[in-house]
Amino acid sequence: MVTIKKHNDKAAFLLYLILPVVLLFNNCIDTESLEESLGIKKKKPDKNSELTLLYGLWQRSGTDDGQGNATFPDDVMAPWEGGSSYYAEWNHGPSSDPNFFPVAVWLQSPNNADAYKAIGINTFVGLWKGPTPDQLSQLVDDQMPVFCDQNDTGLNNDNNTIIKGWTHLDEPDNAQSAPGGGWGDPVLPSEIVSRYLDMVENDPTRPVFLNFGQGVAWDGWYGRGDRTGFPEDYAEYSEGADIVSFDIYPVNSDHTDVSGKLWLVAFGVDRLREWCDYSKAVWNWIECTWIDADSGRKPTPREVKAEVWMSLIHGSMGIGYFAHCINPFDEPGLLHDAEMKNAVSAINRQIAELALVLNSPTVANGAAVTSSNPTVPVDFMLKRLGDYTYLFAVSMRSGATNAVFTLRSFPPQATAEALGENRTLNISNGVLNDSFSDFSVHLYRIGFQ
Repeated sequence: MVTIKKHNDKAAFLLYLILPVVLLFNNCIDTESLEESLGIKKKKPDKNSELTLLYGLWQRSGTDDGQGNATFPDDVMAPWEGGSSYYAEWNHGPSSDPNFFPVAVWLQSPNNADAYKAIGINTFVGLWKGPTPDQLSQLVDDQMPVFCDQNDTGLNNDNNTIIKGWTHLDEPDNAQSAPGGGWGDPVLPSEIVSRYLDMVENDPTRPVFLNFGQGVAWDGWYGRGDRTGFPEDYAEYSEGADIVSFDIYPVNSDHTDVSGKLWLVAFGVDRLREWCDYSKAVWNWIECTWIDADSGRKPTPREVKAEVWMSLIHGSMGIGYFAHCINPFDEPGLLHDAEMKNAVSAINRQIAELALVLNSPTVANGAAVTSSNPTVPVDFMLKRLGDYTYLFAVSMRSGATNAVFTLRSFPPQATAEALGENRTLNISNGVLNDSFSDFSVHLYRIGFQ
């Protein structure tokens, strides 16, 4: 995609007039030369500018997007940060291969990298008191990419090619421990931006990662001290990073505002994407252990899968697992829970299989859904890749419902394969019916002749 220099109004108007013709004859015209002659600057696009969205709509107005992907007339794309192509800006950053989707664990020992790799983890975030030479050597041996603090070892060690990004102090939006004991104020957003600029000056070839606490999804989170109830801080904080994330663990929480409200993970993704103006990659962290045996409970595999797909359906570009048990302490708690480890492995395997789809734009107007039970809404995303339409859906509350999806511009007959469920559903005149209960996840691949 391209954006147009703001000062070049004549070029923009000319492009508006002639672009449909260019697209009609795109096999005969060198569009790159045309863009250059019109003063169009290729750069990281403002993906939500009117001209960019118009250009994207024209690109997708036929039956093929030029890469073999079927599209429907009048497809309008939702705001999109760019999928894996977002990372292409950094020479030593995360992979920009569209078959790669980040799946991470937080602050785990490199000694367990192989074990995590076996269950589909492809990124470490955080190194305890690191990076150290030994930690980097271990990660290189296991080919496990890492995001970590920026120190002399990270900047200069021969094994630093395994480092794909730099991390800020974790959760600077929360109240920070005071020198004499107790708690002080959160780190100021201006300080985070200043640290970010320093890190970029030291190394502009890797992105900077910033993780927030649960205030992203819960305005009442008292752990923010004097800044509780000031969500507007997050737009300012996000200026100090290239990848932003947050964590909230509804099943483990015992606070009535959060406990059992799995949908808060999706709410947080929505807010953080909006605060970033849909211009930065947003990741989020998922609970998968009983973090503190004195509060909440351990999530079930079904709940973990629901939280993951709620996040993805709402536009998260990276999934991370908080694998610790804190009380009693067990750093790789996930690895020591056979049932949950197997469940997370299955979730990650499905994400990997669908990476190419997840890294593609979302169609904003491709379908609508109604739920027979108004207390159990069903959220979804729709994408098109190759000859297929993909519809990913999750029920956002506990309870049972029947969802009716109405797919725009579909032929009289089509078939939906429920991926991983060993069943197919018939679609008649664009209408797909299916049942959902207690945070169900259904992933449909839809084809037709």
